[in-house]
Formats: sequence, C-alpha cells, structure tokens
Amino acid sequence: MTTETDTDDAPPVRSQEPADVARRIEAILLIVDEPQSLVALAAAVGAPVPAVRQAVEGLVADYDGETGGPRRGFELREVGGGWRLYVRDEHDDLIAEYVGGQAPSRLSQAALETLAVIAYKQPVTRSQVASIRAVNVDSVVRTLLARGFITELFTDPETGAINYGTTDALLVNLGINSLDELPHISPLLDDGSDGFDAEVLR
Repeated sequence: MTTETDTDDAPPVRSQEPADVARRIEAILLIVDEPQSLVALAAAVGAPVPAVRQAVEGLVADYDGETGGPRRGFELREVGGGWRLYVRDEHDDLIAEYVGGQAPSRLSQAALETLAVIAYKQPVTRSQVASIRAVNVDSVVRTLLARGFITELFTDPETGAINYGTTDALLVNLGINSLDELPHISPLLDDGSDGFDAEVLR
C-alpha cells in the first residue's frame, strides 16, 4: 500500500525528451563552480547517461554555431573529466576590462574569511574551503573570482575539483610584495574538522 510518506519521498518524474534534458543540463551548468561528470549530470537531471552524453554533445555544437545558430561568447568545455561553461578565450580581455571597471565595494565578512582561507591554504578546492568555514562558499568564491582576488590554478585530474589561489591583485590591495608577508596564522587553520575561527581575521 502506498502511504503519503512514500509518495512524498518519490523522486519527481521528469521528461526524457532530448530538448528537455538539454535544458535541465543547461540550468545545472549555469550554477556549478566545478566541472561535472556525465554521471553527476545524469543524477542531477534525472536522465540516463547516454541521453546526457547526447545532450551535452548537442549543446557543444549549438554553442559553437554548428547547428545554424550564432557562435556563442561562451563554450561548454570538458576539463578534468567533467563539463563546465567557460567564457571563450578571445573574450578574456573584455571580461578583465569589465570586471576592472566595476565600482569597488567593500568585501563582506564572509568574503574576507573565505579569502583568508584561500590565501593561507592555497592551492585549495572550494569544498575544502567550505569544510574549513563550515558553510557553503559557492557565491563567495564567484565574487572573489569576479573581483580578481583569486584565480583557478588547476583542475585535479582525478576528482575534477578546481584548485584556487590568490592573485597579484590581492597583494596590491594589501600593500605587500608576497604572501610571505602575511601574518603567521596558518598553523591555526586546521583541516576543517573544527571549522574556521573568524576571530583570527580581526
């Protein structure tokens, strides 16, 4: 007998039409910070891996202008065994100019804490930062990337996780020549099991 609880716990039934699967994949790709494997995408959108592979191939062709439409300013690229949206290389200067021209604003406490963790623990992945701070840091990492304080150093070939590090822009804003001039608090940053003590930054 089906109970109310059984019904509530049942996963939603989603359309398996190729166009619908592709749209759901796009929605996921717009919010992720790290490359997603076909298996991970399949689980996220509720579709078989072969259907997801076909949809991804179709999106790549669409963004590249191979299906009759315009070539987009972004591309769907496979990196480290996963898929993620990237701005095309020819627009790097444009993006740097745009981001650099934005009115400066003060970083939030959450952004400062995240930046401190990255500065002392780099290279470090987003999930490692989240473990240390004991909170989700997705939006904060995006903010720091947009402000040019951190950058993607490399992608782990096994996990697909992006490792982040700080940029020269951080040194300029802090008025120091190298990270060696930062206060020696790194021994206080553990592996994240006890969380990150925000008081260290004050």
